[in-house]
Amino acid sequence: MQRARGISMVELLVGLAVGLFIAAAGVTLMAGNLRENRALMLESRLMQDLRTASDIITRDLRRAGYWAGASAAVQVPAGASAPANPYVAVTPSAAASDAVSFALSRDATENHSLDSNEQFGFRLRRGVIEMQLGSGNWQALTDPNTVVVSVFRVLPSAEDIDLSSQCASACAAGDASCPPRQQVRSLAVSIAGRSSADASVQRSLNSSVRLRNDAVTGACPAGA
Repeated sequence: MQRARGISMVELLVGLAVGLFIAAAGVTLMAGNLRENRALMLESRLMQDLRTASDIITRDLRRAGYWAGASAAVQVPAGASAPANPYVAVTPSAAASDAVSFALSRDATENHSLDSNEQFGFRLRRGVIEMQLGSGNWQALTDPNTVVVSVFRVLPSAEDIDLSSQCASACAAGDASCPPRQQVRSLAVSIAGRSSADASVQRSLNSSVRLRNDAVTGACPAGA
């Protein structure tokens, strides 16, 4: 008859080592999953913040140059000059910039003048995209506690369309203001930023905006 024998010290130590190894592997796996989940949450929040800012910027830029009195420049009585759109200017107009300014009419009854509450814009300042709501009134569009914006770039482009076919008479030689031209304007907007909680989480967005209100320059010959 064999006598019952307990666990030896060596077997106990081996068992403890195996158990600690399995526990360490489980903790490491759980910690990795937690890090991945945190990174995923930060990436999702960063993308949501950048996309929201991009949507607001493109929506507002698309309306740049809106003028309730545009019809006044379509049919002009003989001998009268067509009124100019006071909201047509958009800056930048040529080179890329980290700020954009524009205007649009907010008049209940159009007064054909640029008022202080009709000036708008966006700019990058200290890691925050700011939005202009009226002359001198800047407010933060992005939250620096969640996203640090590193790039805000607006690149303008324009295509000129010759409107000489709309004139009844040919332009005089050397007349730089004739024929009239329709300028189809677009803006390419680039935004990049990183998470405020983790600088390694970085994302970027690119969008293109076609301005609905075209700029018209020049004119047909007098009496045309």
